[in-house]
Amino acid sequence: MTDTARTWAEDTLRKIETKADLMQDRARELDFIPYTASHGQWVPGPFDGLAWWTNGFYPAFFWQLFAATGSSAWSKEALRAQALLDQAFQDFPHLHHDVGFMWRISTGFQYDLTGAKEARETTLYAAHLLLGRYNPNGFFRAWNEDKAGWAIIDCMMNLSILYWASRETGDPRFQLAAARHAETARQYFIRENGSSEHIVIFDPLTGAVMDKPGGQGYAPGSEWTRGQGWATYGFSLAARHLGRADFLETAKRVADHAISRLGEKRLCEVDFLAPASPVIYDDCATAILACGMLDIAEQLHGGEEAARYEDFASQMLMALDAHADWSGNTPNILTRCTGSYHTKDHEIPMIYGDYFFLEGVLRLSGKERCRW
Repeated sequence: MTDTARTWAEDTLRKIETKADLMQDRARELDFIPYTASHGQWVPGPFDGLAWWTNGFYPAFFWQLFAATGSSAWSKEALRAQALLDQAFQDFPHLHHDVGFMWRISTGFQYDLTGAKEARETTLYAAHLLLGRYNPNGFFRAWNEDKAGWAIIDCMMNLSILYWASRETGDPRFQLAAARHAETARQYFIRENGSSEHIVIFDPLTGAVMDKPGGQGYAPGSEWTRGQGWATYGFSLAARHLGRADFLETAKRVADHAISRLGEKRLCEVDFLAPASPVIYDDCATAILACGMLDIAEQLHGGEEAARYEDFASQMLMALDAHADWSGNTPNILTRCTGSYHTKDHEIPMIYGDYFFLEGVLRLSGKERCRW
């Protein structure tokens, strides 16, 4: 890592801590968990209430700060938000595969840092809910209602709660199901050129592939950048937790393809194959891809290949500074996150963009302790 990147990360971490004071100040009296911001105030997710899929990222943001600094102000805010999040267990119809996102990085981080028994039990509860969504044909069902055979690349990140659960309990079922899903994702999601599908629809009875719709990207067959991030980071985590070099090679293939698409650029648009106009950025994709590349680099244990991923990721994170709002007027940091190409939520703040930005900054500064 260059001295420039490390110095930038240390300086940026101090700015994030200042912003975090405003984040929690604007959230303290709310009965929801922040998702985006508008006119200087936090806004909740558009539906699903406390079961909204990003609601674990807000407490995770503060657990990361607590781990890095030891300040009880950050753990207090994380616990306040988690008390709201845990109410989502009472809204079972709106819970789905993203229980991994929601609780591995909230109560799971709390347990890793403090050893709190209740946090361990809550995280295991969420892991059991995710395991219950496993289809024996080799994949985790994503959404609810009529989507019994739908799987999405995002779930590669949710598998982390299952690796953790097998370590904690000694029960291999969680890890075995996670490994099988990763194998299925590698076979049916990752294309020959290293790009990733967003959605694959399987026949839930036979496991046969029925369709690969466009999802949140531009079109079927295109390259939704946030999906490339989920794949890069998700397969890197699979390699780390399962000790499998084949998954690390898959993560590198996806990362290499993203690097080739970005070229001289360091900021992701919402889809690598979207039309040239309009230009629509997704800061979430940039931050997630950067964190995935840093995770790959760490597993390569030095050398030119590791330096290549680390340097590119560092440049991506530093480029995000151009899209950051460091003022005292709004509680968010990143400003140009995009949920989906064909919906209206273009270039807005999103809490998980800020989370992955912080995670990347902590990795560069050598202060990251909370791990997926």
